[in-house]
Amino acid sequence: MVLSLVACSGGKEKESSEGTKEGSGSGKTVGVAMPTQSSERWIKDGDNMKKQLEDLGYKVDLQYAEDDVQAQVSQIENLLASGVDCLVVAAVDSSALVNALAQAKSAGIPVIAYDRLLMDTDAVSYYATFDNKGVGTAIGKYVEENMDLANTKEAYTFELFMGSPDDNNAVMLYEGIMEVIQPYIDKGTLICKSGQTSFEKSNTLRWDQQTAMKRCEDILSTYYADEKLDIAFSAFDGLSYGIKAACEGAGYKVGEDWPMITGQDAELMAIKNIISGSQTMSIAKDTRVLAEKCVTMVEAVLNDAEPEINDTEQYDNGKLVVPSYLCTPEAVDKDNYKEILVDTGYYTEEEISSDSE
Repeated sequence: MVLSLVACSGGKEKESSEGTKEGSGSGKTVGVAMPTQSSERWIKDGDNMKKQLEDLGYKVDLQYAEDDVQAQVSQIENLLASGVDCLVVAAVDSSALVNALAQAKSAGIPVIAYDRLLMDTDAVSYYATFDNKGVGTAIGKYVEENMDLANTKEAYTFELFMGSPDDNNAVMLYEGIMEVIQPYIDKGTLICKSGQTSFEKSNTLRWDQQTAMKRCEDILSTYYADEKLDIAFSAFDGLSYGIKAACEGAGYKVGEDWPMITGQDAELMAIKNIISGSQTMSIAKDTRVLAEKCVTMVEAVLNDAEPEINDTEQYDNGKLVVPSYLCTPEAVDKDNYKEILVDTGYYTEEEISSDSE
C-alpha cells in the first residue's frame, strides 16, 4: 500500500486589485474542532487544515478541547454562535455532541466529520478519514509476516492494547487486527495469557498513555512472571510509549528479550523509538492528504458541489450511512521510514536525528 498524494480539485486563488489573495473561501469562516494537543498527530492535523483552508481564502477558527468532552461541546456551541459557515469536527466523544450538532443543522451550517465518525446524528454531511479497519489489518499483517505466523512451529504470547471505547475508529481497528490474527489464536500459534482478547477488555479510554502503561504493568506482573511477552498489539503510538515504559520497568532489554510493539500515527518520537529498537513499527497516516480531502468536502458543501467519495457503505453512524473518503494507511519500520516519511517531506532527517522529543 502506498500513500496517495494526488492533488484534489479545489478553489483557485486569485489576486485582487489590492494585491491580496482571494479564493473560493473569501469572506467565509470555517470552525475546526480538534480533540487534543497532547498528541503530535492532532497538532499536525490542525495546522494542515488551517493552512490549506486559509490558502483558499477562508478564515479559520481552530479549537482544541484537550480531551475534555464538555470543553468541546462549549467550543462547538461558541463556534456556531459566532456564525461560522461550516464546521469540521474531530470528536473527543461524539455522543456528547448530538445536541450541538442538531443546532448546526437547524442553523443550516454543514458539518464534516474529521477522522472520527460523528455518531447518532443526521447533521453530518461527509466524513474524511483513513481506512480504519485497514489500519488494523496493516498492523495484523505486519506481525503475521514478520513473525512468520503462517509457517512457524513456535507459539508466541501476545496482548492487545486497543483504542478508546467512545471512538468508532478504535472498534474498526480492533476488527481489522482480529480478522488477521484470530486463525492463529484458534490454532494456538498466538496465546494471550491474560485472556483479554475482547475489545471490551483491551480498550484504553481516551487513548491514554498512562492508562496503557498501568494496564501493561499489571498484565506483566500477573501473567508474565515466568514467561516473556512476545508481541504487544498497540493501536496508537501514545499507547506504545506506555507499553515501552512498562516493559522497561519489568526488566525487558532491547536486543535481548524485547517484545514486538506496534503503533499508529508514525509520530516523531515513535520513529525515533523504531530506530532505537524500542518500538517495532507504526502506521503512517499523512495528515496533509487527509486535510486536503476534508478541504474538498468543505468546498463542496459551501458551493453546492459533490466532493470525491470512495466509500458509501462502511460508516453507518446510527442515523445514516455517511459518505466518506478513506485515505490509505501504510506500515513503517526501520527499513522503510526514510522512503515513506523523509523522502515525502513529512519529516526531515534533522527532526528524526534530533535528541529533543
